[in-house]
Amino acid sequence: MEKPLNKQELVAAVAEEADLAKAKAGEVVDAVFGAIEKALANNQEVRLVGFGTFVTATRKAAKGRNPRTGEPLDIPESTSVRFKPGKNLKEAVSK
Repeated sequence: MEKPLNKQELVAAVAEEADLAKAKAGEVVDAVFGAIEKALANNQEVRLVGFGTFVTATRKAAKGRNPRTGEPLDIPESTSVRFKPGKNLKEAVSK
């Protein structure tokens, strides 16, 4: 398995693919991430046809146990982000 793609490598790939300067590609990548983050913070679904969908999900509060001590504890309600890949992404990955 290859090493993970970090943000700088993603920016370099976008710059090359779109024939942009790395600085401009960095601004574009930051703008896309910012727009997705802002939409999710406002409980909006972000649907990128063919790529996938980002959506927030709320986990209900629950009772749990500390695995070390066995002591019961309350797990508060939390919000997480879920991603469901689109058809094109699934096909590209399964090749």
